[in-house]
Amino acid sequence: QVMLVESGGGLVQAGGSLRLSCVASGSIFRFNTMGWYRQAPGKQRELVATKGSAGSTNYADSVKGRFTISRDNAKNTVYLQMNSLKPEDTAVYYCNLRSGAAEYWGQGTQVTVSS
Repeated sequence: QVMLVESGGGLVQAGGSLRLSCVASGSIFRFNTMGWYRQAPGKQRELVATKGSAGSTNYADSVKGRFTISRDNAKNTVYLQMNSLKPEDTAVYYCNLRSGAAEYWGQGTQVTVSS
């Protein structure tokens, strides 16, 4: 079993920054993809960014140039640095880990950007 614990959400003004962290624990296969998804009220959950254990990254077009995903494989931790935040970035942000056919989710952390 794998557990994901997020931290770092909060309330910030437009143009501000936040850094999210997610620590994975449990039986983690070394080859995996960790990332972040978000869900705004009334909308479907959507990809924000992912990063593979070998380094490949993927970003949603809406966050390119503003958000940066990074990870520390030794600590089984993934980070999301969010800069130039916009009100439309307001959502619950979920950490995700995929390894083969297995997929795990964190409990989510709220990010609210005020205008």
